[in-house]
Amino acid sequence: MFWILPQWDNRMADIIAGRNPVIEALKADRPINRVLIDKRARGHGAIAEILSLAGDRTIPVEFVERSVLERLFPAGNSQSVIAYVASKEYATLDELLAIPKEKGESALYVIIDGIEDPQNLGAILRTCEATGVHGVIVRSRRAVGLTPAVAKTSAGAIEYIPVARVANIAQTIEMLKKQNIWVVGIDMGGKIEYTGVDLTLPTAIVIGGEGGGMSDLVKAKCDVLAFIPMKGKIESLNASVAAAVVMYEVVRQRGGRQGADLPGHK
Repeated sequence: MFWILPQWDNRMADIIAGRNPVIEALKADRPINRVLIDKRARGHGAIAEILSLAGDRTIPVEFVERSVLERLFPAGNSQSVIAYVASKEYATLDELLAIPKEKGESALYVIIDGIEDPQNLGAILRTCEATGVHGVIVRSRRAVGLTPAVAKTSAGAIEYIPVARVANIAQTIEMLKKQNIWVVGIDMGGKIEYTGVDLTLPTAIVIGGEGGGMSDLVKAKCDVLAFIPMKGKIESLNASVAAAVVMYEVVRQRGGRQGADLPGHK
């Protein structure tokens, strides 16, 4: 059985409920942010199939109390499983790496380490599109995905910026560094002001989540940690504002354009 969700309830607009509907969505390669399953339903055959299909597509699965599913899907029986549908299909890292090569441009990526507010992610995607970023990398767990709220806040930018989802940001940074991409973490504990970093090189900018910022492991993997000077009493900027400040510094250093002939490009 499949339930049609009330269109007036935006909180439910991105949910599929029921074992068969979720299975068919997974088989059809529909973009899915995550799957929630009742803890007590682990042994059911259909649940095992959902776990297998989600695992093949590296879609995060969380086991929760039944009360959580009932609260998220009050319209009917969820059959112990719901899936959050993404507003757009995720790209792969290989697809992101190919973009600057195809365009003949110095690579520019934004890595987001754990942002949970959809408005922040949507705002970052909008600025990425405006500044020529080639792709965004987000964490698959404990972070917001490409939800309808993110799509709305991005004001259409979500359609133009490829987003890759990874399980481990630190490992992804290591992979990017092997591709000769300069990884710059933005952190108030950085030793150099962001304007003093050479951003004309192939670069990945790392932005931490709200409150906690980047994890210690991610900080350790960055080539350099840079700070944004704060002249007032507030100690830090909103994550999307900080990202915008640094992205426009990239535009300034690269002469307002992207290109293989930029100074410092190798």
